Amino acid sequence: MKIGNVKLANPYILAPMAGVTDRPFRLLCKEQGAGLLCMEMISAKALQYKNRNTKALLSIDPREYPVSLQLFGSDPKIISEQAKAIEELPFQILDINMGCPVPKVVKNGEGSALMKNPKLVYEIVYQTARAIEKPVTVKIRKGFDETCVNAVEIARVIEEAGGAAVAVHGRTREQYYSGRADWEIIRKVKEAVSIPVIGNGDVTSGEKALKMKEETGCDGIMIGRGAQGNPWIFRDLLEYERTGQMPGRPSAKELKETMLRHARLQIEFKGGYLGIREMRKHVAWYTKGLPGSAKLRDEINQVESYEELEALLDEKIT
Repeated sequence: MKIGNVKLANPYILAPMAGVTDRPFRLLCKEQGAGLLCMEMISAKALQYKNRNTKALLSIDPREYPVSLQLFGSDPKIISEQAKAIEELPFQILDINMGCPVPKVVKNGEGSALMKNPKLVYEIVYQTARAIEKPVTVKIRKGFDETCVNAVEIARVIEEAGGAAVAVHGRTREQYYSGRADWEIIRKVKEAVSIPVIGNGDVTSGEKALKMKEETGCDGIMIGRGAQGNPWIFRDLLEYERTGQMPGRPSAKELKETMLRHARLQIEFKGGYLGIREMRKHVAWYTKGLPGSAKLRDEINQVESYEELEALLDEKIT
């Protein structure tokens, strides 16, 4: 699969998720075989005003390549200028977020709110694609709500404006992440445009990935919540594609070692105080469904150091 001039080793893509797809987690997913890693979304306005908190979001490790850096905003001039300003950073693809459902983003006319304004979508993509040499992609949803299901129209606009690929989440903004994703809309988008189409929504196994590909004809498959606490999903997808067999769950030893490695990466990247607190949600995801996981989730929220985390996991994961 190619996006512009960027060739992917495989079509399995880690979705951009705020507060999740930071550098430590992306590295783990890359090691498990992800074909493309997407960074957390970054505000174009925050870049313009040189917001201090944005610097960590821009951090990329060469071991991650290829990486997609995602901007969000609603002003074509600001987005295109900031894309140009950061083009020298070592990302390979620039993505524009037009799918985020969070109220504070939508209220500003950004994220999925943009789907209500095809002319503005065109201007953002057109100006950005001409401002930089790297391929520009866009992540969209099925539509804003059931009265505005326009992913096909928006995808055509993106292609016409110079977009190199489009990722389609098969839910409306009003659905957030509830209900079933509509794969039919992904198929319709694939039939409507000639640029690569990436399907997103409800892929949590090799069987579901294959089913999405068969039902929609999509070129790539984007994994979001299915990767939370489960970087092995990329290994599983590749193994299922190769053999038709799903590998078993990671052993208790591998699970514990991965959580502790993740914690070390977080501490190295964000410092001890923030790093260990970031790990609390990840440990909850990693251990979901295991015996005693509800009690472990309560206990993990009291952990203040790497040593405490290690002791807790030694006690609980055997």
